[in-house]
Amino acid sequence: MAQLKAENLTLGFEGQVVTGNLNFEVNRGDYLCIVGENGSGKSTLMKTILKLRNPVMSGSITTGDGLTATEIGYLPQQTEVQKDFPASVREVVISGCLGRKGWRPFYTKADHARADRNMARLGISHLAKESYRYLSGGQQQRVLLARALCATESMLLLDEPVAGLDPAATAEMYDIIGRLNKEEGITIIMVSHDITQALGQASHILHLAKEPLFFGTKDAYLKSSIGQAFATIMIAGAGGDDDE
Repeated sequence: MAQLKAENLTLGFEGQVVTGNLNFEVNRGDYLCIVGENGSGKSTLMKTILKLRNPVMSGSITTGDGLTATEIGYLPQQTEVQKDFPASVREVVISGCLGRKGWRPFYTKADHARADRNMARLGISHLAKESYRYLSGGQQQRVLLARALCATESMLLLDEPVAGLDPAATAEMYDIIGRLNKEEGITIIMVSHDITQALGQASHILHLAKEPLFFGTKDAYLKSSIGQAFATIMIAGAGGDDDE
């Protein structure tokens, strides 16, 4: 049974379709990369999965295999204000347990143990008392990933997790995500503009646009006309940016 399934899903706002006729499913242990041009609905789909928005015009998106929307860890894109958040690393990480608290007014010993475990998992235990706002970009992303892991052991949704990071921090973050998927069996759904990394790590690709759309394995995507065309455009664009 799929952990996540979309059937004939159309998303939009005020009668305007953002992306339509989505049919895909994600099974436990998959690594799905969502690609597409700006405005194609990638972040909208992520927020729909998390029930942070309700832009569903038709069709459905459902969870299964014991997964609920409150058990999905989420690493969103950061705003400049969020990067300057005045809290300790420990406070940020343990806040990922909020969805588990229910009506409890305080964090439990189990919550604190979960936070400690995930800080160790991400190699940031030594930063526990440090102020989040003074960390490097790569350190902040590790903190937010540890926070997301406090919410789940099943599925992570990552929205451009390496945006703004330097090459070394980018490589480290992709390595961590890959290990969480391959060694710990955590399902990954990641929005990415980095087509090279997406094609290197993903097991499946979902390409969003109004039309055409693609969903399938990475190998099938590489053989498809849309996959070949998009990869060529994005790689050429990245090369142009480097030249500047």
